Amino acid sequence: MTTNQNDDLLAKIKAETLIESLPWLQRFHQKVVVVKFGGNAMVDENLQRAFAQDMAYLRWVGIRPVVVHGGGPQISAKLAELNIESEFRGGFRVTTEQSIGVVRDVLRNEISEPLAQMIQLAGAETQVLSGEDANLFRAEVTTLDSPDGPVDIGLVGEVVQVNPRIVFEALEAGRIPVISTVAPDASGQLLNVNADLAAASLAIALGAEKLMVLTDVPGLYSNWPNLDSLVSEITATELEKLLPTLESGMIPKMQACLSAVTGGVPQAHVIDGRTPHSILLEIFTVSGFGTMVLPS
Repeated sequence: MTTNQNDDLLAKIKAETLIESLPWLQRFHQKVVVVKFGGNAMVDENLQRAFAQDMAYLRWVGIRPVVVHGGGPQISAKLAELNIESEFRGGFRVTTEQSIGVVRDVLRNEISEPLAQMIQLAGAETQVLSGEDANLFRAEVTTLDSPDGPVDIGLVGEVVQVNPRIVFEALEAGRIPVISTVAPDASGQLLNVNADLAAASLAIALGAEKLMVLTDVPGLYSNWPNLDSLVSEITATELEKLLPTLESGMIPKMQACLSAVTGGVPQAHVIDGRTPHSILLEIFTVSGFGTMVLPS
């Protein structure tokens, strides 16, 4: 095949890809999409850059992305650097008076700020926020259920109230909100909040069209580690039955998807964040990417 023929073929493929995206551009125009950023995408610079480009692309084609993130590995590294011991119970970090300030600072300064700058370099304006800002999140202390009863995990909370005004203001100004998940309780005590579940609560409050949760696996497996059990689509009722059988790491992600669709979000997805531009592949292709959760 000659160079000209190659160029013509590539041009044809690009044109077909753009045309394939048209129905999705029409469907999601001016709609809010909440993306929970995490996993490998958070620590790999190339994946970070691809994610930033995806967010800028969504913004400029008329979709309104909102980014929510946690930061477990970075928090653990900073606590180790400060000689503060990290303790985990049932897969959850025990958060103390000594560590909650570190959690807040790491999330904002070491994750939110650099990520926002990267998105800006890709061409879209951003606004860094946390659950503390303008009463965005209100949380309550939660305990961990175990066969022996509730387990105390310290200053860890779950979102019980969302005031999305500041996020709407950022979106109306054409900015992409980048949000870290610490939140005060009713007394003002700061709590460490699970980012997956916070993203779901925010998606519901914003009336989002879609929640997307980045993971380090191709999607939901109904019978892990059987790789043939990858689920491309599942209803809320089916997921609710499957939830107790899942590995502990997938439970909050799938619980977030379940909460979102039962709370009025039309679709929720878990997506492999190790694949560059997986966000765009999910939104703009017929085949989609990862596992989609739908209302029953």
